[in-house]
Amino acid sequence: MQPVNPEHEPFHRDADALEAGLDDVRLSPADVGPLELIVTRPVVGERTLHDEAEVDTAVGIVGDTWIERGSRRTADGSADPQAQVTVMNIRAARLVAGTEDRVPLAGDQLYVDLDLSAENLPAGTLLEIGDAALEVTDAPHTGCAKFSERFGVEALRATAAPDGKQLRLRGINTAVVRPGVIRRGDTVRVVRP
Repeated sequence: MQPVNPEHEPFHRDADALEAGLDDVRLSPADVGPLELIVTRPVVGERTLHDEAEVDTAVGIVGDTWIERGSRRTADGSADPQAQVTVMNIRAARLVAGTEDRVPLAGDQLYVDLDLSAENLPAGTLLEIGDAALEVTDAPHTGCAKFSERFGVEALRATAAPDGKQLRLRGINTAVVRPGVIRRGDTVRVVRP
């Protein structure tokens, strides 16, 4: 485990640089790609990098606080089972972060080199990683004030722009359908419904 310092200096790309970087994001593979980073959020505002993690149908990624955080999207405020594990395209994360050490600040748990677009990964698609399988859900994954603070208002706007929404620059939500162990560098395989 390696803790990540959330107090990095802000880095904000301008709109032109973000637009120019979309071509690289579009080159992400459609069917098979590597799991680049595994990140947990042990407490609010902290990030920890892992070489290996256990994925569980009840708690998401073991050691992450998804279940304790709850959700504004559920009637009782409990954790949203359709948003157990968030997945972000590593190329998009690098584009907004500027440096590799700032990527985990996006707040997602898994970073993959894979085309996350709705056309490529509709709801119901499985992502098989190591022993585990995650199902892509239709729960929207949108930017927040922290994302804007860390990466800039232009980065947040880029995720909400038509191209950003189509590419799902902000990432996707998934639900764990098969528990297991995942490791950094594992192959992520797409199984479409």
